[in-house]
Amino acid sequence: MTQSAALPFGTHDFVLRGGRVLDPETGLDAVADVGVTAGMISAVSREPLRALRTVDVRGLVVAPGFIDMHSHSHDVAGHRLQALDGVTTALDLEAGLSPVEEGYRQAAAEGRPLNYGFSASWCQARMTAVGGLPHGGGIAVALAQLGHPAWQLEGDGRQLDALLELLRQDLAAGALGIGIVVGYAPRITPEEYLAVSRLAASTGRPTYTHARQLIEVEKDTPIDGAQEIARAAAETGVHAHYCHVPSTSLRHTDRVMRLMEDVCAEGGRVSTEAYPYGAGMTAIGASFLAPEKLGSANIEPSDIVYAPTGERPADAARLLELRAADPGGLAIVHFLDENDPNDRAFVDRALLHPGSVIGSDAMPLTWMNGTADPMAWPLPPNVVTHPRTAGTFSKVLRRYVRELGALTLMDAVARSSFAPARLLQDSVPVMRRKGRVQAGCDADLIVFDPDTVSDQATYEQSTRPSIGYAHVLVGGVPVVQDGVLCLDALPGTAVRA
Repeated sequence: MTQSAALPFGTHDFVLRGGRVLDPETGLDAVADVGVTAGMISAVSREPLRALRTVDVRGLVVAPGFIDMHSHSHDVAGHRLQALDGVTTALDLEAGLSPVEEGYRQAAAEGRPLNYGFSASWCQARMTAVGGLPHGGGIAVALAQLGHPAWQLEGDGRQLDALLELLRQDLAAGALGIGIVVGYAPRITPEEYLAVSRLAASTGRPTYTHARQLIEVEKDTPIDGAQEIARAAAETGVHAHYCHVPSTSLRHTDRVMRLMEDVCAEGGRVSTEAYPYGAGMTAIGASFLAPEKLGSANIEPSDIVYAPTGERPADAARLLELRAADPGGLAIVHFLDENDPNDRAFVDRALLHPGSVIGSDAMPLTWMNGTADPMAWPLPPNVVTHPRTAGTFSKVLRRYVRELGALTLMDAVARSSFAPARLLQDSVPVMRRKGRVQAGCDADLIVFDPDTVSDQATYEQSTRPSIGYAHVLVGGVPVVQDGVLCLDALPGTAVRA
């Protein structure tokens, strides 16, 4: 087994020597050298390769870097946490940005450790077209306005046309699809969701949906959230990606997964995603966190943790005060009890479903009682987030591979790298060069110890980085080297359709 690009004298820029190389696409699982030249994988060979520099990785796994399809972590600090979790490409596809060019321009100007990309944000476009709110401002503004009632109102024909036009402009600018967080405006008409899905389908790009409530949870919902996604896939031909299934389906996850299986069996294209936690995180002003709606999800105000202070609201009155004072403030919401085997099983079954990929839903960092400094490292103790930001992929490797044996190492790596690349590659050609360890592919690579790799972040210590990664390369540039972050490394490049 030798793959090699043509190189003068067969010499590579550097070689990862003697690691256990995993390539999910071909099934390669063998001890080999991996040559890297000019940011690309230039050879994979059982025979020793010549190089200007050699890195001994014997006893470690060499795998494609993880591709996170669901990351709201847009700044350098967040990217660093994710790099230490094995991520090399962080994409915000569920929420996205609008105007999308604003996000790409800011990331390019500031530099990013990881590759980055965005979908077109139905939410932000609707805030302007229907709600009359200012357009843009990034994820911080989107979160601050998430609970604003103006954008959640039913739109008229003129407003819908304006919404679709903003999304067309974002798609023309290279957006990776359309992110539809319909769960945050759950009273819009199902016809609007179909219209947005048709637009995505017409450009050959997916939709990425945070579903609205299920019929079991909200009896008068305009349409069951899972049925809405299934219907759009069947009627419009769109590739419909169902984001974080357990966190929106809760104890009805099995029914939802069966429905998605039926859609696929009938020729529709639906993909699903999960993360290995029972709690979610979102703006405390979100519509579904209104006190009168908590009962339908079997939670109470005290199941919500307001991130800026760590407070658990004692009652509905206090929750209303926090929602009014800081509607965009992030909050952890304990929907499913990870210590309850029955609740834990819902998360496990969705994550282990044969078609599911891993997506972290990484969140922006909250700087408690201080000014944000995204270049600070190590992160000070007043910085909090959801532990999924720092630990999702390593938790999968620890829990589902090493402890439970529910996934093979190859399967876990595939769900985190090749499977996301394959879902995206029809509309995003650059993804054909990612998620693989093959000559000619991008040198987005991770080197880790399968016996020690682990998450460390908890709900109490949410920014503790994962451990076990010796090297993380983005475009052949070390972002993590010998287990230590390279603080001056900002090699991330834009991923566009």
